[in-house]
Amino acid sequence: MSHNPIRPWRNIDRRDSRRIMVGDVPVGGGAPITVQTMTNTDTTDVAATVAQVQAAADAGADIVRVSVPDQASSKALKGIVKESPVPIVADIHFHYKRGIEAAEAGAACLRINPGNIGSPERVAEVISAARDHGCSMRIGVNAGSLEKHLLEKYGEPCPDAMVESGLDHIRILQDHDFHEFKISVKASDVFMAAAAYQQLAEATDAPIHLGITEAGGLTTGTVKSAIGLGNLLWMGIGDTIRVSLSADPVEEVKVGYEILKGLGLRHRGVNIISCPSCARQGFDVIRTVETLESRLEHIKTPMSLSIIGCVVNGPGEALMTDVGFTGGGAGSGMVYLAGKASHKMSNDQMIDHIVEEVEKRAEAIAAETVEPQAAE
Repeated sequence: MSHNPIRPWRNIDRRDSRRIMVGDVPVGGGAPITVQTMTNTDTTDVAATVAQVQAAADAGADIVRVSVPDQASSKALKGIVKESPVPIVADIHFHYKRGIEAAEAGAACLRINPGNIGSPERVAEVISAARDHGCSMRIGVNAGSLEKHLLEKYGEPCPDAMVESGLDHIRILQDHDFHEFKISVKASDVFMAAAAYQQLAEATDAPIHLGITEAGGLTTGTVKSAIGLGNLLWMGIGDTIRVSLSADPVEEVKVGYEILKGLGLRHRGVNIISCPSCARQGFDVIRTVETLESRLEHIKTPMSLSIIGCVVNGPGEALMTDVGFTGGGAGSGMVYLAGKASHKMSNDQMIDHIVEEVEKRAEAIAAETVEPQAAE
């Protein structure tokens, strides 16, 4: 049984886009959709910032953004870049010189906000620094900081204004023969952001960075991001994502992967399929799933696990997962391996046993993946 079956009705045709490089990570052009987050430490505290970058990378972040608000942060960035296990994007606002300093410090990408970076001449200086130091760039349009002339033209933030802002700055980069850029048009309003991204996807072949900005706390922000990003990704739009949450950056990474896994676009770690539980459950489903989520966090190999409280849907779900457990009666349930009923296990020993079976299956899947490459 394949642990990741390809089903025709689940395929998503991704939008064609150019490929750029953020450090050694490809973005666009059919490359895997990358997951990003951003540190919230004081950038001048190099040790704390590097620790947060490392935690995000351990959770699966491909790229991490770091704010560079002042000259002291620019100086600290060099040490952060040196210690980081993933490419660092320097977040630049208000002062173009921070962009130049960040490029000199080794940032893999410079994120600039067209609404507050300054005149075209200043943007040109940032472009020159990016080219000289091998940086890519992200044009980061935000509904909350659009240029004054666009607000006067449209009366309020709207998709048309956001896309016009983005396309204006694309032209500036292209006029300077700079093409290593991606672009985002973020808003906290899900509908506004989605509409802007759809317009943008039709207007440019640049890689697109998806995000619902200032989405809220862990629960609220997750829901808004899943709706907005999920629908855009389903349409094939998006080459890299950042889930913006008022929460630990690691949570942003986890939610990002869950969105991609839910759409079959990228897989990392154990995908747990579990029931909400009811009076039919043969064991405490909620507590079991919470425990398994924690105990299986270390597994990076893509695989699936079903935890179902009773035999109504349990056997059917287990047919489609690598490992499964279905509740039965008399204090025990059935363990399924590779979609087939294997053996019974008592509820009180079930968690340790499932962890062991998942770890064994993960090792087997990893070996299956490595062996063909070794044979070449």
